[in-house]
Amino acid sequence: QLQLVESGGGLVQPGGSLRLSCAVSGGTLDDYAMAWFRQAPGKEREKISCIGARDGTTYYANSVKGRFTISRDNAKNTAYLQMNSLKPEDTAVYYCAATLYYCSAYTGPSDYSRWGQGTQVTVNS
Repeated sequence: QLQLVESGGGLVQPGGSLRLSCAVSGGTLDDYAMAWFRQAPGKEREKISCIGARDGTTYYANSVKGRFTISRDNAKNTAYLQMNSLKPEDTAVYYCAATLYYCSAYTGPSDYSRWGQGTQVTVNS
């Protein structure tokens, strides 16, 4: 079954950049819409971006629009999240997730069947 492993998190200063990767194994990425969620301490898990399986549809939460870019390389079975202009409020554990549904602003955590273990992103001077 599909397994997801995130990497690329770390500590960065405000205004800095990070690129998260989500490597997929145990299946092909082609049929899955992919999403990035994040969860800060004491807060609910928030979907920040998703990308469709084949049509290139993307969604961004208002909190990251214009700063983050989601992409995928099906040949490498990997999804990415490029994060620029990072702010302290971006500090959270970031998770990638996969679904056989579509990418939409209206899908939430319960619509995603496969999850990675999470990677910590800390934005702090």
